[in-house]
Amino acid sequence: MDLSQYAELFLAESREHLSACNHLLLEWERSPANPAPVAGLFRAVHTVKGMAATMGYARVTDLAHRTESLLDALRRGARPADDALLQLLFRARDALARAVELSVAGREEHIDVAEVTADLDRALVALAPPGEPRAAAAVPAVEPGAPAAGGAPSAAPGHLVEVTLRAEAPLKGARAALLLQRAQGLGAVHGIVPPAASFEAEDFDGRFRFRLATSLPAAEIERALRAAGDVETVRVGATDAGELGDDGDAAGGGAAGRVEGGRSRHVRVDLRRLDALMNLIGELVTARGRLTELAARARDPALDDVALQLSRLAADLQTEIMQARLTPVWQVFDRFPRVVRDLARELGKQVAFRVEGKEIELDRAILDELGDPLLHLLRNAVDHGIEPPAERRRRGKKPEGEIVLAAVRERTHVAITVADDGRGIDRAAILERAKRDGVVEPHVETLSDEQLLRVLARPGFSTAEAVTSVSGRGVGIDVVATRVRALGGSVDVRSTPGAGTTFVLRLPVTLAIVPALIAGVGEERYALPLNYVAETVDLAAQARTTVEGREAIVLRERVVPLVHLRRLLGVGGEPPPRSPVIVLELGDRRTGLVVDGMLGRQEIVVKGFDAPAGTLPVFSGATVMSDGTPALILDAGGLLS
Repeated sequence: MDLSQYAELFLAESREHLSACNHLLLEWERSPANPAPVAGLFRAVHTVKGMAATMGYARVTDLAHRTESLLDALRRGARPADDALLQLLFRARDALARAVELSVAGREEHIDVAEVTADLDRALVALAPPGEPRAAAAVPAVEPGAPAAGGAPSAAPGHLVEVTLRAEAPLKGARAALLLQRAQGLGAVHGIVPPAASFEAEDFDGRFRFRLATSLPAAEIERALRAAGDVETVRVGATDAGELGDDGDAAGGGAAGRVEGGRSRHVRVDLRRLDALMNLIGELVTARGRLTELAARARDPALDDVALQLSRLAADLQTEIMQARLTPVWQVFDRFPRVVRDLARELGKQVAFRVEGKEIELDRAILDELGDPLLHLLRNAVDHGIEPPAERRRRGKKPEGEIVLAAVRERTHVAITVADDGRGIDRAAILERAKRDGVVEPHVETLSDEQLLRVLARPGFSTAEAVTSVSGRGVGIDVVATRVRALGGSVDVRSTPGAGTTFVLRLPVTLAIVPALIAGVGEERYALPLNYVAETVDLAAQARTTVEGREAIVLRERVVPLVHLRRLLGVGGEPPPRSPVIVLELGDRRTGLVVDGMLGRQEIVVKGFDAPAGTLPVFSGATVMSDGTPALILDAGGLLS
């Protein structure tokens, strides 16, 4: 039986266990005298070892076994963690992660763990009491399909074999498949109940039975099958074909009944399937809009009813699919504590890292794109923000700095903040470098938060005097701003000298299908996501003013600067006598977008696009209108900056 079908499941579960190892090691490092994390580490590595053995990944199995042996010695001796041991365990965890990835990719020959395994063995020997040297025990290789003792079977009465795997066994389907391979090495296997194909089901509980044609005694069959590992019970009894036929039907349906009971309410779904479903629902939304338009023109009550029913069903289907795509942010956040810890050690700084709002959910497509921007901001906070311990003491601060990564829901958006209590951004140094590079005018004396972000987000801008492994390459904030705006979001920065810096990333919950306001300028139509629309007003009815040379209106005692879309895009001709203003709001910033007219509300399917060189940075994507014509989607973040 081919075990490769379980490779993706093995990879996903191994990543979860190795992520848990990271957190447990960090917890142990914070409290070296606390032995509790060691037990969790042992269980996680033991599970990875068992899964790797099931899959036949010998090098992963060996490395996990050596790591497990060291953890077992630490667990039994209840020894407090010292820095050298923790560093070794961090290295072993990282080596395991690499080995898992390479094994699943079919590149086991590229796994090089000789150095870390040697260090693990030396550490294990060093932990042994005097006069009792210990060494890592060899791991029995798991050879899927290898016949057990006894050789090839001869034709003989069959045995009814009933197997129950351990309740806590990982990859039950793969383990059951491996056990069947071992059974096939003993004789012909027939009448598998439930069928082997059902081993892949989420609700497979590890109980199955089959008929084995072999002359081997029951004790030898049981011993061979138990060698597959994670077996709770094996019952072997003589039977004839009448008790269990080749079609799998047996007298008494106990095992089948057990398999049917206790079904799980969760299943694993390949992300590619969710993406395909979202693409299909996107096409359905476009077709729905077209049908609604045709029904309105036809004025046929029967067609109206069908269009209304289809619209309602499509909306419900869309909601369900979008809910299925929502993913808790912890799936991205969980890798950052280790990143911050390693970087702080490299730079000789003390940093306490805290994560808040892990349960907040975002569309998986957005979440997948957030890793790099957040990594840049966290590296920036550790490198530029948090001061060395001695400097913090001189400033009257505690030597350990603090960085907080938090997610909060804000109406239709999610705000993700990266905040530190470090030295804050040196606005004078930024302004001086910006003037030297010609980024700002020579007469500018200070930078507001908004101006500061615009300067920091310029490609290649950096104040670092030397290039290191962390800083000085002129990448960082520009990557963050570009990526977040491409996702339909915005970036804000707040910084106070001596008190710290906070970056706020505001993102839509979902990006694939969004309600939008359709605006017209000249002969073209543009879509503006309603998430950013605060209100609409008539330009002629508002009081006008000027702020820093920029036209603005006064709206309920608040000054709102204006952007004329016709002028911005260079559209010729005269604007209409009465122009509506779409007031955009993002965080605490507002801008009024002046357009020729508003053409209604429509749900749009967002498609990414590569803007031609020289295109203004005010578009975040494209869509297809209900009549089949394309339209560009306006980027509220670009218009507000």
